[in-house]
Amino acid sequence: MSGGITHVLTDIEGTTTAIAFVHRSLFPYAASALEEFLARHGGEAEVAAVLAEVPGEDKLAQLRAWMAADAKVTPLKALQGLIWREGYEAGALKGHLWPDVPAALRGWRARGLHLAIYSSGSEEAQRLLVRHSEAGDLEPIFDGFFDTRLGMKREAASYAAIARAWGAAPENILFLSDVAEELDAAREAGLATCQLVRAEDGTKASGRHPEAADFQEVTALLPA
Repeated sequence: MSGGITHVLTDIEGTTTAIAFVHRSLFPYAASALEEFLARHGGEAEVAAVLAEVPGEDKLAQLRAWMAADAKVTPLKALQGLIWREGYEAGALKGHLWPDVPAALRGWRARGLHLAIYSSGSEEAQRLLVRHSEAGDLEPIFDGFFDTRLGMKREAASYAAIARAWGAAPENILFLSDVAEELDAAREAGLATCQLVRAEDGTKASGRHPEAADFQEVTALLPA
């Protein structure tokens, strides 16, 4: 695998970041701030454009329903990203990264590898997490941030679209995720894959992909 890898595409939740951070910190923060945020910013162009994509007359009720279902829908993810932006900029939130992640990412970049993120969270949310991470601002080391606007994460076409947008051959991209079905789709599109099996998150190995317990183990799969 290692000889041809020039690009590393990584998931966030369960891969670079604890699932608990997303579900116990980010999601509750957005849910508690939703009504006040809409009251203050609902008339602004950026927020109004997102709300225009929410179906029905009772936008708040639809957003609450999506939140309760953890729906992977672009308008909800975009709005959550805007709410989190306020939280990060106010210092109320700091982006969690597993301790092995920052050093590995910096090391891969120093070796000339290209890095990008693909998450169901919005591009805005991705940028905020790495910009305001506990390890400092990591945003500059990434080439790109891909979200569900390119397609859903369990569809092979999404990974083909990312390769085209990134200007890379699929076989030169290594995709890192804890979710086997996402890795299945990436492999179908021609990408190399590795499942992160973090004991702290209770991830179960699928047996269908190379595995790593952390990013230090991923390094062994990459070119020296």
